[in-house]
Amino acid sequence: MTTFKDHFSGHAADYAKFRPNYPPELFDYLASISSERELAWDCATGNGQAAVGLAEHFAKVTATDASAQQIESAQPHPSISYRIARAEASGIDPDSVDLILVAQALHWFDMNRFFTEAKRVSKESGILAVSTYTHVGINPEIDAILSKFYHETTGPYWPPERELVETNFESIRFPFPELSPHQFKMRQQWNLAQLTGYLRTWSATKKFIAARGFDPVDSLMPGLANVWHDREHVCQVTWPLKLRIFRVQSGVRAEAGKTIHTEKERGGPFDPPLPCL
Repeated sequence: MTTFKDHFSGHAADYAKFRPNYPPELFDYLASISSERELAWDCATGNGQAAVGLAEHFAKVTATDASAQQIESAQPHPSISYRIARAEASGIDPDSVDLILVAQALHWFDMNRFFTEAKRVSKESGILAVSTYTHVGINPEIDAILSKFYHETTGPYWPPERELVETNFESIRFPFPELSPHQFKMRQQWNLAQLTGYLRTWSATKKFIAARGFDPVDSLMPGLANVWHDREHVCQVTWPLKLRIFRVQSGVRAEAGKTIHTEKERGGPFDPPLPCL
């Protein structure tokens, strides 16, 4: 068995502190399309951000991650059972899961093995939901600085799997019927230190530091400070959140690549970023 691609164990505490939270509307929607709400699986839970949201709607949540450090940093909740396990071998009972959520993690999996595992653990009416977010938005001046940092400074250090996130897995043939995609927004109220803390959690930033011996965020600070003005001022930070949804149909062999639109599409154009507060 190959080892999992671990980009986050070394900074699990920072990941828990500086990664954005998922919106309540995401979990409201996932609950609304689940035939039952007995058990949800948050696969590759990280620090448990999505698991806590699921626990507001499901009787039980099993939250797994291959990283012991991430599980140690996870948010405790009476309805959540955390366990160290890979996505491809969860240890969850067969035919038991109503909803599987993979939030910002599918690109790290052995997908064929994960799809087999998803089919094994899902109930007949089970749902697989895959979410991604990419570029952060604040205001045009700051966005231009962050875009250059993303594409040019850290660009060569992003793992090749990042392209799957950028394209929302368009090149992947999911072996399950697909429902209509949905869009949401993630929002945080952050000062400058919180934003730069988030930038330091990027896998590409960590690889840059390992290769070059210095932190590229330090070099970014003067330009950001010039447009942020007061470092303690709070800005609204926004990420578009994309959601793809599949009906696993554990007892029926789904036709690979088939898309079935049975849910009304939600979302539309994203609102422009708000000014700093």
